[in-house]
Amino acid sequence: MTASPITYSEDQAAAHDGIAEILRGAGIDIDDGGLVPPARAGAGVVAVIGKAGSGKTLLLADLCRALQDAGAELVSGDYESRRAKERRTLAVLAPTNKAASVLRMRGVPATTIHRILYTPVYDPEYERIAEWLAGNGDRPEIDGLTDAALDRAAAFYATNKSIPGALAAAGLRGSDFITGWKRRDDPLDIGFVDEASMLDDRQFEDLKEIFPTLVLFGDPAQLAPVQQSGGMVFDALPAPRKLELRRVHRQTADNPILDLAHALGDPALEFHDFERMIEDKARHDDRVVWGQRVEVDLMARSPVLVWRNATRIRLINAFRRVHDAPDTGLLPGEPLICDGIELPVKHRRKRLDLEARGLIKGAQVIYRGPGRAAGFSRLHVIGAEEPQVSVASIVKIERPDEDEPLIPFAANMGATFLHGAAVTIHKAQGSQWDTVQVFAPDLYVAARMGRSEAGQPLWKRLAYVAITRAQDRLIWVVRNRLAKPTEALNIDDLRITAPATFKLETTEP
Repeated sequence: MTASPITYSEDQAAAHDGIAEILRGAGIDIDDGGLVPPARAGAGVVAVIGKAGSGKTLLLADLCRALQDAGAELVSGDYESRRAKERRTLAVLAPTNKAASVLRMRGVPATTIHRILYTPVYDPEYERIAEWLAGNGDRPEIDGLTDAALDRAAAFYATNKSIPGALAAAGLRGSDFITGWKRRDDPLDIGFVDEASMLDDRQFEDLKEIFPTLVLFGDPAQLAPVQQSGGMVFDALPAPRKLELRRVHRQTADNPILDLAHALGDPALEFHDFERMIEDKARHDDRVVWGQRVEVDLMARSPVLVWRNATRIRLINAFRRVHDAPDTGLLPGEPLICDGIELPVKHRRKRLDLEARGLIKGAQVIYRGPGRAAGFSRLHVIGAEEPQVSVASIVKIERPDEDEPLIPFAANMGATFLHGAAVTIHKAQGSQWDTVQVFAPDLYVAARMGRSEAGQPLWKRLAYVAITRAQDRLIWVVRNRLAKPTEALNIDDLRITAPATFKLETTEP
């Protein structure tokens, strides 16, 4: 992260001071740079809450920078030194790979909650390299690795604090130096959690066991997890532990998408009034589009956001029809959503391996082609730091008015996938895309039904979440039509991967 002068608003300054006071109670002074060994009790849980554009990410990034300046070490989940436990550490977490990648693109070194819950076990020989790179040991001599290879690893680590990336730069594969994965037993220190509105009670309890000091950053206007009955984990915190950001900073930059999102807070606003606002914005600003049809070209990388599963299934099947996708297979470039990993207990290591690579339930992936063995797929995991993976796959494509899905191909066991050309708004939380298409007829149905969630009309919460997924452009689709594709599906945009990418091979039978 690059330091730059920050001018806080009054509410941001109050939130910063509140967290600074809590951190001082935990033994870290981010104002004067002092720290003491961690206390077992920690400082507990505090939440920073605010709507889209209120500056939560700016505050998170600045606090992260201040903690590092004070001497706290960043824990990424890819390797942890065996140094004395008196060190102070910080982990920045998000519930999904996509949410973590959104933070990383903004300069915040984030990882997933799952990557912190499960940590890699390193081969002792290569662990010596990791300790050396982390500054805790002498330069090692490793059979098969030249001085030039170690120099490449050191040069990579100097600019990218990734142990697996550095070892990959030395010419190693992940399977060379990672022998397995284990559930974390030892607690950490300080945890920052973005997109905290997505946390369910079980995840929250897991995080409290690991982090004695936990800071949540969340948007109270988003949709709560389905099983939470409209509540979010930070709702029950006492008032002094909830620091609210009320000022919407990005509105000053004349962002029409955020203008629309915050207009939904007006209790008198009806659905038809909101659509007239969108139509008016579209006439004056090309960042908002009044769409007469779903743009099929966008669906391969940016799914259409819908409310009803029936709509999702119809759009997915229409997407495949216009691309002439066969019933017997997938086309390279088709989007998928991981629906879980079906492996017996004896393959626990393989499950942890795939999950730590980012292949967790809800992960968005792009099909790159068949693997070397029947039933295997080569995939690109969107938002993962090491996105290329080959895995035994069970692909299910749901069909309208049919109980049984189409299964183009399936391994006996492995990762299961649904098609990802359209997703529900609930599952889109935590993600962002440059352009987002929202299927408005679904929200109209929600408005007509008159349903509420947490005291607010459901259609407003759905609309708020859906339109705030758009970073640059919002397409409000008002008709049940699909445009024709202008180009065939392809994977050309997936050829370039992040510098830290390394190849962790799975075993194909």
